[in-house]
Amino acid sequence: MTPSHPFSTHEVTNQAPPLVDHDVAGMPALVEGLLREGAPWHLEGLHELGRLAGTEEAQRWGDDANTNPPVLHTHDRFGNRIDEVTFHPSWHALMNVAVSAGLGAGPWTQEGSGAHVARAASFFVWSHVETGHTCPMSMTYASVPALRAEPELADQYLSLLASRTYDPGLRPPSAKRGLLAGMGMTEKQGGSDVRANSTTATLVADGTWRLRGHKWFTSAPMNDVFLVLAQAPGGLSCFLAPRVLPDGSRNTFRFQRLKDKLGNRSNASAELELDDTVAWLVGEEGRGVRVIIEMVAMTRMDNVAGSAAGIHAAVLQAVHHARHRRAFGGLLVDKPLMRNVLADMALESEAATTLLMRLAGAVDRGGAGDQDEQAFSRLAIPLGKYWVCKRQPSLVAEALECLGGNGYVEDSGMPRLYREAPLNGLWEGSGNVNALDILRVLARRPESLDAYAAEIEPAVAADARLGDAWIALEKELHDTDQLELGARRITERLALVLQGSLLVRYAPPPVADAFCATRLAGDRGLAFGTLPRCIDFDALIARVGLPS
Repeated sequence: MTPSHPFSTHEVTNQAPPLVDHDVAGMPALVEGLLREGAPWHLEGLHELGRLAGTEEAQRWGDDANTNPPVLHTHDRFGNRIDEVTFHPSWHALMNVAVSAGLGAGPWTQEGSGAHVARAASFFVWSHVETGHTCPMSMTYASVPALRAEPELADQYLSLLASRTYDPGLRPPSAKRGLLAGMGMTEKQGGSDVRANSTTATLVADGTWRLRGHKWFTSAPMNDVFLVLAQAPGGLSCFLAPRVLPDGSRNTFRFQRLKDKLGNRSNASAELELDDTVAWLVGEEGRGVRVIIEMVAMTRMDNVAGSAAGIHAAVLQAVHHARHRRAFGGLLVDKPLMRNVLADMALESEAATTLLMRLAGAVDRGGAGDQDEQAFSRLAIPLGKYWVCKRQPSLVAEALECLGGNGYVEDSGMPRLYREAPLNGLWEGSGNVNALDILRVLARRPESLDAYAAEIEPAVAADARLGDAWIALEKELHDTDQLELGARRITERLALVLQGSLLVRYAPPPVADAFCATRLAGDRGLAFGTLPRCIDFDALIARVGLPS
């Protein structure tokens, strides 16, 4: 007699279904920020991109691009140097959507229209799919402020950098329908200390320059033009070097190897040798750092966007899993301790996203000539870069744990989120570099702190915990003894007070109350999931943006 069993050993039960076919742009804080910061016209387009980001096809593109990383070809079969990098078709599919969605330099041609806000929201949404390909998009976007130091070059390249047509392949820039930009700053002997760079630049008779040296970390080597720092006779200077020269000949870009990175594996990052490489000076000779820092400021804003997206993507997966997984007699999402963890992570996600949208609004208004917003941006962008990027690794680790062993398996997608999590904290300056930059802004640009104080003022009177935190922070700011030693603490407190002020002004009361009680008043532990009993957990979890 065949024994009777209640189920087959191969029947799958009590597993969450794949998180597909949802609108990634459904997060309330993102939509509210889009409307508040001046881009309501982009709402329909944002949701269209969000629905695409939630499809199985888009998720497969992200998986394929990372499991089939780029390949460097230094020579052709005849021994000629070609220095080309080939990518999986899914990389090109991702890039095509990103360029078409305006994640390149388009906002710089639409200043004052909410274009930077719209782009930041789209960058956030599309980063949920895959983050490696957003690197060339970020550098293309950020190249424009630097190029404007040389108006003739800006006029020549801006329309192509702002194009919504993805046109891969090495050809003269004038023969392409769209361009992508990269940058070569760091060298092996200096890293973030770019003044230690040894690459040289020599002026020749035709007015161009020749570069010679080695760059340690050059991402997206198949981009069309690169902003490069090199030592000219007048000091460290910025140069524009195209991969292909106007006459169609290849410029000298010798890629020694591709980096074998922890994450971001879809994106090629190369060691680059420059040898008699043709370039054009950007800005004044000897003023290279001042020129390139304009680019760095914008890539740092994309660091905030990428980390806010990585945080939200991880929280989405954790909430989705908890809504479907049963344990100890009920759904995980109904268990008090799990609700505490999910609510705490949702709170972190909302704070990061709200700050991102405020930064984008400042870029828009600053670009239109608002000096107060320019001053605010100088301080707030590195603050956001430091703090949101610092929060991402610990949050993604917590979200992965919510899935248990399933979260540690590659096809859950969580290991890729985990490997990507530290990256934005490293690129465009580590935590220490950003904290020291903030000290320099505070010392040299007092108007930036004034703009910051004006920003938080409407909220300080509305919540005593926020007011007390600001009073304590002001005392620290005026205590200049061993200021560098405390740079990280000051940066963290500035970021938290700013986030708290934004949530008090714009978020639902349960969200603002939870933040001020746990991030400013100190009523919490150090791990996620240590919120006090008085918090409205359900209200926080609902703000993640998943449909019920």
